[in-house]
Amino acid sequence: MTYPTSRDWIFSVKTFAASMLALYIGLKLELPRPYWAMATVYIVSNPFVGATRSKALYRALGTMIGASAAVLFLPPFVESPYLFSAVVALWTGTLLFLAINERTARSYVFMLAGYTMPLIALPSVMDPTGIFDLAVSRTEEIVLGIVCASVVGGSILPSRLAPTLIERTDAWFRDAAFYAKETLSGRMSGKTISACRQRLAVTVNALEFLLSQLAYDHTRPDVLARTQALRGRMQLLLPIMSAIGDPLAALLGGKNPPPGLEPLLADIIKWFDEPLSTRIDEASSADADPQADALRSRIASLQPDPDGLRTWEGALLSSTLWRLKQLVDVWQDCRALRVIITNERGRWKPQYRHWRLGGTQQYFDRGMLLFSAASAVLAIFISSSLWIASGWNDGASAVVLAAVACCFFAALDEPAPQVFAFFTYTCLAVVLAGLYLFVVLPTVHDFPMLVIMFAVPFILIGTLIPRPQFNLATMLTAVNTATFISIQGTYDANFLTFMNSDLAGPAGLLFAFVWTRVTRPFGAELAASRLVRSAWRDVVLSASTRPVADQKNLTARMIDRLMQIIPRLAASDDQRHPAIDSSRDLRIAFNALDLRRLRRRLHDADLASVDRVLEGVHGYFQQCVERGVRQPVPASLETSIDLALDRITRRGGAVQAEAEAQAHAAAVQPGRTRPVPERQIRDALHALVGMRLSLFPETLTPGLPPEPEPAA
Repeated sequence: MTYPTSRDWIFSVKTFAASMLALYIGLKLELPRPYWAMATVYIVSNPFVGATRSKALYRALGTMIGASAAVLFLPPFVESPYLFSAVVALWTGTLLFLAINERTARSYVFMLAGYTMPLIALPSVMDPTGIFDLAVSRTEEIVLGIVCASVVGGSILPSRLAPTLIERTDAWFRDAAFYAKETLSGRMSGKTISACRQRLAVTVNALEFLLSQLAYDHTRPDVLARTQALRGRMQLLLPIMSAIGDPLAALLGGKNPPPGLEPLLADIIKWFDEPLSTRIDEASSADADPQADALRSRIASLQPDPDGLRTWEGALLSSTLWRLKQLVDVWQDCRALRVIITNERGRWKPQYRHWRLGGTQQYFDRGMLLFSAASAVLAIFISSSLWIASGWNDGASAVVLAAVACCFFAALDEPAPQVFAFFTYTCLAVVLAGLYLFVVLPTVHDFPMLVIMFAVPFILIGTLIPRPQFNLATMLTAVNTATFISIQGTYDANFLTFMNSDLAGPAGLLFAFVWTRVTRPFGAELAASRLVRSAWRDVVLSASTRPVADQKNLTARMIDRLMQIIPRLAASDDQRHPAIDSSRDLRIAFNALDLRRLRRRLHDADLASVDRVLEGVHGYFQQCVERGVRQPVPASLETSIDLALDRITRRGGAVQAEAEAQAHAAAVQPGRTRPVPERQIRDALHALVGMRLSLFPETLTPGLPPEPEPAA
């Protein structure tokens, strides 16, 4: 067992002090529910100042919006309880949909606005004339807790988010070095490497939320921009590494690997394993890396000449070296950006450049998000209807906690286990609150004694809040215990009232658990399969003749979706692991986009063969989309790719002679076609090789049929 660190203890003591300050001020101001100020401190507090400030700001905004909605909607609909239940459910569901469509800290605004409205409106149904006063007092109590948490957290031993961000990226660097070692050694499958692949994607996804909080951590805009650039480079590493795996397996699996390739791979692995720099040499910039320059020179020296491109082995080697250079460029960029972020100074010139980079679009499965929000709407409406039909005076708490649970976990693929955990820890909070209310508090006669009685359990619980594995349990226990005790200016506890009101919450959570278990039993498998089918649709678009409005954003969307697919897939020993297949789908889309871009520079005969490849890819993935499952790749597509490879490899061997001949002809007839540059030939060759290996990874050597003679 790992004991709490000094940072955990400091956070817990600060949070407890802020909660007691908020409770004291609330009691002095005679607020109706000062315990809400205490509970709010535990909701918004975070070990890091930036996270606390962002959460505090967004909670205040969300509370004000939700309170305003309660004041606006309750009076007109109070005489129509079922209609009002529908209004509450639709409001919460709409704001929830907006929240789960926002993957930054700003989502908290919509989430709070969504469930604050029923939190204030439903208990006021019996007394609608007091809705305005309740909304104002609830806002005051929450804002008081927010102010106390922010002031104490920011003024007493503040802890910045940026160093923790470095720690998390360091873990990613270690995983990336291991993943590179395995891939460059020819190993792409196995539970260990699959688990590493998942960790890499999870870290990249988690950084997106952290970066949205970094702006509140007194981080300079240039450092924030560099941190965002680092996450972008981290996203690229998995697809590039995946693109290297198949050609390397083909080269290293042969009888005679190309000379010089294995020593090069060994040196790249050694470079990946080198300790990360932490300081910038005054004589050089952060992006200076002589080892990377030496590796690029060695990669260039191994490139086959134009005659070597006539063979499959030469084409395969050229494609592999091209992707190895991309890997070196991206890794150098990652290392340089980390140095700049650590030192908060330094200039950076990106090594990896590509025409597809620069998009910002994210992928959202709108259908699943809409279903999640609709499920919450129905849960709130049905629970509210049951409450109305039962005539239970304190049943509003059941509806409120059902709404909170549905909102909290709506973005999860399988929310039922988390809702049940919510139910479990709420029951624990009821027990603790009962012990305090009927055993401890009767002996308390002043506020200092109250602080002493609260100190031990709340501080002990607070030390576990910063740990992800205990965060939900401890935060719910602290918040619900403070709420259920319902501390007022004078002690007035009644056991029957306590049981009637505080058992309503667990009842609502139990309903929410049963509801989510029934309506959302699918788990991550359904989400992953929907993401994969969406990826197929983008491959269809990439290989089609339809114009793509913004290929940069299309690329960003496809990479973002891959980062969502990988964590949802379990580790496996299978070479045909779904994560590997999804990475290959992404590469097929990228290669199709590259071929589309090169079409206008190819000769007519080469263009026809490339178009047949694109038509075959389009037709195959369209069939996968229509049938909903991955289909066997047709042999005709393999033949089309092999014919295109044959033409392009022969074109690569003759490109220099053709260029000279066309240059001479152009001097005589200026209107003739311009020669095709060697770079364009190599780019087309690399795209076709990548396409073939992605579609037919088991068939490592193409069998080229004789090309049909042109019609006379």
